This record gives sequence, C-alpha cells and structure tokens, in this order.
Amino acid sequence: MSGTSMDGVDAVLVSFDVDHLSVVGFLNTPYSDRLREQLATAIVPNALLSLDNIAKLNISVGREFANATKALLALTGTRSSDVAAIGSHGQTLRHSPDSDPPYSLQIGDPATIASQCGITTVADFRSLDIASGGQGAPLVPAFHQAFFRATDKNTVVLNIGGIANITILPAAPNDSIEGFDTGPGNCLLDDWIAKVQSLAYDDNGAWGASGKVCEALLKKFMADPYIQREERKSTGREYFNLEFVEGILGTMASLDISTADIQATLAAFTVTSITKAIKQTASNVDRILVCGGGAKNNTLIQGLRNEFKKIQIESTSYLGVDPDMVEALAFAWFAKQRLAYAPIRVTTNPNSSSKLLGAVYEISN
Repeated sequence: MSGTSMDGVDAVLVSFDVDHLSVVGFLNTPYSDRLREQLATAIVPNALLSLDNIAKLNISVGREFANATKALLALTGTRSSDVAAIGSHGQTLRHSPDSDPPYSLQIGDPATIASQCGITTVADFRSLDIASGGQGAPLVPAFHQAFFRATDKNTVVLNIGGIANITILPAAPNDSIEGFDTGPGNCLLDDWIAKVQSLAYDDNGAWGASGKVCEALLKKFMADPYIQREERKSTGREYFNLEFVEGILGTMASLDISTADIQATLAAFTVTSITKAIKQTASNVDRILVCGGGAKNNTLIQGLRNEFKKIQIESTSYLGVDPDMVEALAFAWFAKQRLAYAPIRVTTNPNSSSKLLGAVYEISN
C-alpha cells in the first residue's frame, strides 16, 4: 500500500484464519527522492504527462512494490511459494469520481510485481466500484467492519493518511455502515513544512503546536465547497495540495501570520473538518479508533480530544493493530476475498450494485 502521503510502500505479511488475522511481519520502504519528486510533479492539477512518462512511472512504482515485497519476505524468512497472493493498491495518480466519465487511476504495474516476486497479484481494486456507481474510495470500510465492529459500542474508525477518511460502524448489527473522505489529513501539513523547512513531515506535530491558529484563515479553509458537501464523497491530492493552500493565502495577503501559524491553522483545519464530518454523521459515537500516520501526530490527536471530550479516542493499537499497518492489512484481506470470489460491498446505497473485486495477475508454476 502507498497512500496519499506518497512517502513509500507499506508492506505487511499476514496470515488469515477465517475472520482472524495474525501479522507475520511489516516493513516500510521509503520511495527514493527522485521517485517522490516525479510523483509529486505528476499529481499537480492540470499536470501534462506524456504516455511515455505515465508508462515509465507505472513500471517504476511496480518495481518499488516488488522490491518492498521481496525485502519483507527476506526479513521474515518466508519463501514466495508460501504466499497465497499479493494484494496491491498501487499509487494513486488521480482520483476523479465526480467527473464524466468518473475514474480513479492507480499506477504500480501488477504484472511487474507478479513477475518479479513469483506470486499471484491482485490489483486495480477501485475500478469496479466506480463502474458500478460508487466513489471508489474509501475502500477500507469493508475491512473495518470485518475486524473493528463491536456490538456494544458505536465506533468510528478514523484513518488520517494524506487524506482523512472515516468509517461509521454502528453497534446494532443490522444498521448499515458508512464511509467517506472528510478532507485533508496530513497532506497539507506535509506540503507546507516541505515548502518552508524542506522537511518531509511535521514530527509529532511539534512545529504546528508552536504556532497560533488564525481563526480567519481557518474559516476560509472550512468554507471550501468539498468540506461543506454533506453527501458521501471522496477526494485526493489533486484537490488538497500546496496550490490549494497558496490560493487561499493569496486571497488573504493582508494577514499578519507566521509560517508556524499557518501550520497550526492547517492542523486545526484537519481536526475541524474531521470533527464536522463525525458530528454530522455519527452523533451517537462511543469511541473513535485512529489509524494512519496522523495517529502519531499529538497535535491532531489532542485537537480531536478537545473536540470530543466525553468520547474514547484511541489508536487502533488499543486493539492490537499497529495504526501504520491497517490499510496494508486491508488490501491483503481484499486479495484473500478476491481469490475466494467473495465480492465486498463498499457502498451503502441500496440502488447500487457496487462491489469490490480486483484484477488477478496470476503466476503459473
């Protein structure tokens, strides 16, 4: 799995027994600086990429995924012949579920992964959901339901990756689940600190915590049309990026605000947009389980605890699942379901046939 933070590949080796899982090993392999720069250029809105550029990026990311897999197998002493399948999400270049026609494009050539690892690979998970009328994102609610739903607590699973998304898991077994992208997670924080301090991320949210929230700027961020949409929705880095931040800052040039204050305000934007989404759609929530890189950002977590004072907020590690692994675990499970030809419904719209399957790239021995 490589998410909207585009920082590298999360690879997890997992063993499934019915609906239980056990983690054999986990490895994060950072992208090279050159590949990160190429991907950052490729996702800029209105980027003009040749077919040659896209094709080469597709293979390059596929090689990175294959190398991450082989490194994890070596780390755990596992033979490729002992692995049933690889579930590969790939790297999203563009997500446009509301265009005509709608689409979501992930690169990371599955044939390259299958060939270099010698393991059947399942990929292209979002396409069938979009073709069937879904948003194609987030996909993880189906996994959250299978492994995090509790009959005694109304639960929200909050993934704070580059983009933040929530899954609403009612305690009542017959109530349907919900899931959608709330808006920015870490992406704007990462983009701003990269621009100002040439750092990849704000470690533990420390720089953001040193600044002061500008309420006028926060109000401008929160007025964004995507944040104000109340229907289920999905988004990506092609929308929330440095151009988004600089565009709004350009309309408020008279503000006397430091770069640290802007970081603090961006953190508040993440917290406030998440809070708005949860309060609108899960007003009776008992607990919030946090996963993704944002689970390690104390500024974000403390901000959420200030907003939800009477609600239990814990990392998924509270249930024994490392928050860094959750999405990679999900795609392992999706691959397992696909090989069993067990379609997964990823929309709650009763009029949609939306299901998740994935395409299989099989290695014949």
